Amino acid sequence: MIGRASAWLLVAAGVFNIVIWPRFAKAIVADDRAWTGETWSSAPTGFFWVHAVLIATAMTFGVIVLVIGIRAHRSLRSS
Repeated sequence: MIGRASAWLLVAAGVFNIVIWPRFAKAIVADDRAWTGETWSSAPTGFFWVHAVLIATAMTFGVIVLVIGIRAHRSLRSS
């Protein structure tokens, strides 16, 4: 069984990841190293793809952690 504080920590960590990573993605897209030429008008570089995979993975884990935290919180509330 997970404690109430741990459930809230998981919820907070999930929300944090869902809020922070899209802002980081915006910064990566605007970075000159992400494109071979003009932004969105040229081919993306390895820099872009590495960060895209990092962001997608972190957001996926963020959603998973958030769901686990919400389910833990609900199970604590109902018992």
